[in-house]
Amino acid sequence: MNEISLMPEEQYRRLQQRNVAEVKELWDLLDQVKDPEVPVLSIWDLGILRDVERDGDRIVVTITPTYSGCPAMNTIADDVVAALKASGYDDVAVNTRLSPAWSSEWMSPAGRRKLRNYGIAPPEDADLDDDGLTPDAHAQCPHCGSRNTRRISEFGSTACKALFQCNDCNEPFDYFKKI
Repeated sequence: MNEISLMPEEQYRRLQQRNVAEVKELWDLLDQVKDPEVPVLSIWDLGILRDVERDGDRIVVTITPTYSGCPAMNTIADDVVAALKASGYDDVAVNTRLSPAWSSEWMSPAGRRKLRNYGIAPPEDADLDDDGLTPDAHAQCPHCGSRNTRRISEFGSTACKALFQCNDCNEPFDYFKKI
């Protein structure tokens, strides 16, 4: 019998991992930790919070950067430690895992909505060029919804974003690159 998936497999696995009873409270506490570059996103929403484990009294948190040179990772690791210590967990370790590399597919649906509401076009809002090779050629404007946009620069406010401008409302906006 064939079944139709209602959500991407990766998202399903992440939700299952998050809901393990012995660490669920920790995942929920870490929802307080925001991305310092896009403060409306939690590290869960962004998809960089990869794992939370208990090793005796020690809490081990694993994060994956959006790209290997992301300057926010030290701040995020410090914020993870601070959030858990503020909740009574004194022995906290944060590991950075580079493999598998982060993918924009790891962003939560809520995170994508939050990006749009914040004025950043989320990764799925791009059309392919006629050549089928450029996935972010006409990102949807988060201000007016138009796809009549153009890329101004391959890099926006951070390396994981590109700078676009809407040809209809003339507003510039960042597009979170699809990786």
